[in-house]
Amino acid sequence: MMCSQYCLSDLQQLTSVRCSARLLGNKGAESDAGCSGLCLSFRCAAWNVTSSKRSECCVPAAVHADRVRHSLSSSTFLEQRWRRQSTSIELNRRRVTLPTHQGRAPPSARKNGVRAQSTAVNQTETVGMGLRTYQLTDLSSSELQRLLARPRINFDAIFGSVLPIVEDVRARGDSAVQDFTEKFDGVRLEQIVERIDDIEDPELDADVAAAFDVAFENIKRFHTAQKKTQPLEVETMPGVVCKRVTRPIESVGLYIPGGTAVLPSTALMLAVPAGIAGCRTIVVATPPRKDGSIAPEVLYCAKKAGATHVLKAGGAQAVAAMAWGTATCPKVDKILGPGNQYVTAAKMALQNSEAMVSIDMPAGPSEVLVIADKGASHVHVASDLLSQAEHGPDSQVVLVVVGKDVDVAGIEQEVIKQCEALPRAEIAAKALSHSYCVVADSMEEACKFSNMYAPEHLIVNTDDAEEWLPHLDNAGSVFLGRWTPESVGDYASGTNHVLPTYGYARMYGGVSLDSFVKYMTVQMLSQDGLKALGPSVAKMAEVEGLSAHQRAVTLRLASIASVASK
Repeated sequence: MMCSQYCLSDLQQLTSVRCSARLLGNKGAESDAGCSGLCLSFRCAAWNVTSSKRSECCVPAAVHADRVRHSLSSSTFLEQRWRRQSTSIELNRRRVTLPTHQGRAPPSARKNGVRAQSTAVNQTETVGMGLRTYQLTDLSSSELQRLLARPRINFDAIFGSVLPIVEDVRARGDSAVQDFTEKFDGVRLEQIVERIDDIEDPELDADVAAAFDVAFENIKRFHTAQKKTQPLEVETMPGVVCKRVTRPIESVGLYIPGGTAVLPSTALMLAVPAGIAGCRTIVVATPPRKDGSIAPEVLYCAKKAGATHVLKAGGAQAVAAMAWGTATCPKVDKILGPGNQYVTAAKMALQNSEAMVSIDMPAGPSEVLVIADKGASHVHVASDLLSQAEHGPDSQVVLVVVGKDVDVAGIEQEVIKQCEALPRAEIAAKALSHSYCVVADSMEEACKFSNMYAPEHLIVNTDDAEEWLPHLDNAGSVFLGRWTPESVGDYASGTNHVLPTYGYARMYGGVSLDSFVKYMTVQMLSQDGLKALGPSVAKMAEVEGLSAHQRAVTLRLASIASVASK
């Protein structure tokens, strides 16, 4: 799409409209949307809006280039759309039409008079992928917050669809899972769970298996290095020894999406660290194909990584089966893995239920923030933006350029060129249509903005990228330098690709070996240790009015004194 510059001076007269994604009115749980985060359902060609079933494929078999160009750069289309979605305000006796985007008004420039909103490029109009371009220093605090905000998700409606499924699986177990799998995935299974050792090894092309083997070794190497071989032990004072020991979570459930794209890489990302941690039961849940089988690539990775069971189900029903346990599906203690809004809602609901199950992290649409300077290749930057945009129409894509001399228009034209050649071009175009570009005056400013945005993936495409790592605090995974595309982390560098999205990187880290273990603290006191520490503990218990706590110490101190006096 084309992106016009704006002439504004004051947004205070505007009504703030929160950006929200329009969810489909589905009445059932989809198996998944095949992206690495929460995938919202948009009203597009990929979905059958009259039923709760997903179309076989999210994109037409062939997308004509003219159709992509129309989506990305048709000014006529955009003028018509913005005419329908506009807010007009009077500024300095001039009529300024402020386009809204997904219900959100773009930021203004400043209060000190009407001026061009984007001073980042020397042109009156930026073309290409719909990246609205903003000068970071021109944004007010409220305008900045609107840029940082993600689309809000109405989970109330989603819970209305998910909770009956969760309760039905609790009540009817395998039968409920079979029924929902037939309804949503179109196949009736006699057996929904198989021990992985009972399944024949899948046949893969040699080059495919070799690629997965490389990824397996790198993921294994990186996560093995995270293993703590010695317990933490500290003598906090003479006779008082404190330890922290590691124990694996005994049983884990791993959700592997399989809707619009088969994601065997996720099986590696989850099952490899689970095996290294020492989890005894590792259940891999993934939607079956129409013939009732599991994608051979997923099965290959699950077997290689050490999974113990395969649950041939997706969506909320799979999450519920692992949380409650059924006649054939082991009950797990923790559920990890990405999925669509129904999978996420089921995980959220079950972690607060009698199922007593924990989850890895909240999930949202997949996202990337790219910091690029003048020396960054347009080809490389465009490919990085598209690599996330193709995940889903709700993917979040942000470009931060350092300096006003960066050729943003050139990057956008390269995006158009590359997008036309993608099988998932329509999906990428929709994601890019609600993305934006920010112009920072310096790397310090770019890093500060990135920390506020807290992206799932952060690419720093500069020559001195590593020097800026100490300035980066909030990101799921960081990709430094000219030769580090986000794709390597998604597949085979060794780091994990199950990461916090939606700004949760401010307080969550990605999946790691720690996600599959728990820590127990241990303390052991000698008599001398209790004699030294006991009086302080007894006094604190007295202050808090907990007499039994106090007596547990003072009675022991009395026993020590009695023995010593004999």
